[in-house]
Amino acid sequence: MKVSKKVNTARRSLMRGLTKNVGKSHAGGIVKRNIPIKKILISRPNHRLGNLLLLSPLVQEVIDTFPEAKIDLFVKGGITPIIYKNYKNIDRIIQLPKKPFSSLFQYIKGWATLKSRKYDLVINASYGSSSGKLSTSMARSEYKVFGDTDEKLQSEFSDYRHAAKNSIYSLRDFLSQLDIDRSGSKIPDLDIKLSEAEIEEGKEKLNNLVKNDRKSICLFTNATGAKCYSEEWWNAFYEKLETAFPNYNIVELLPVENISKINFSAPSFYSKDIREMGGFITNCEVFIAADNGVMHLASAVNTPTVGLFMVTEEEVYKPYNEASFAVNTNEHSTDEIINHLKNIL
Repeated sequence: MKVSKKVNTARRSLMRGLTKNVGKSHAGGIVKRNIPIKKILISRPNHRLGNLLLLSPLVQEVIDTFPEAKIDLFVKGGITPIIYKNYKNIDRIIQLPKKPFSSLFQYIKGWATLKSRKYDLVINASYGSSSGKLSTSMARSEYKVFGDTDEKLQSEFSDYRHAAKNSIYSLRDFLSQLDIDRSGSKIPDLDIKLSEAEIEEGKEKLNNLVKNDRKSICLFTNATGAKCYSEEWWNAFYEKLETAFPNYNIVELLPVENISKINFSAPSFYSKDIREMGGFITNCEVFIAADNGVMHLASAVNTPTVGLFMVTEEEVYKPYNEASFAVNTNEHSTDEIINHLKNIL
């Protein structure tokens, strides 16, 4: 059964209306109880690769704060177990179907599962998620972090709006009321936790592709909707890269659609396995892409990442691991991007 965009828009609008006041009663001071925090639920009912990767800093923050705790994730779609395969603290992943109206029974069952376990702490990972608020409200727990936008925190932290960071600032603020101080700790980077075997396999695949020992620049030329740059833009940029970095390989990671905005001019690698893709990317010197899930995957394998932005807000979604940066291409030229790359390479 296919559901039109209008129905989905109406559903989201209804959910926002139903949940706009959810969590308000928790906004004041909390009652401190002598509760050891050992069972934690993190809610991010979304199926997109980028959003689930942006969840990883919060998961790491929780593990760093409560290293003995077991964590359940409330998500959507089937990709989460792949992303968090090597996170030993994760106990259970509650997965809603990607298309609720096509799998209504599983959808209802997933929500019902929230009631099957008592938690010590429940965290909504996205302040803009109505489903996140609702699931946080439904779950059984003494302590709940709804993560509504906090003007005080926003004025205190310049990067508060970033999608991977605001939930951490909200959690730290909440925990400070329990006399747990995390204010001096670095915000974790995105991390998919590749194994040594996955990294070595990626190195072998890259070497087999380029057949030389030069370092490699990796491009990902696809994106969804208005975030996608034209073939003209990518071809002009590719020519400048070749001129500026003659001693580097330039390779392309292909999207699932197996298309190329540079007409397959560069050696290309194709995979549908995100961990295999990550292993390939982590062996490259730099990764360049428009704002999309694969851009966040590059960050999550700790490769310096250049995020290209023209419609979405870079302050919310930019890569922030070491040597990474975002470029608003409405304001900065491709020559400026090349100059930034020279500083990295």
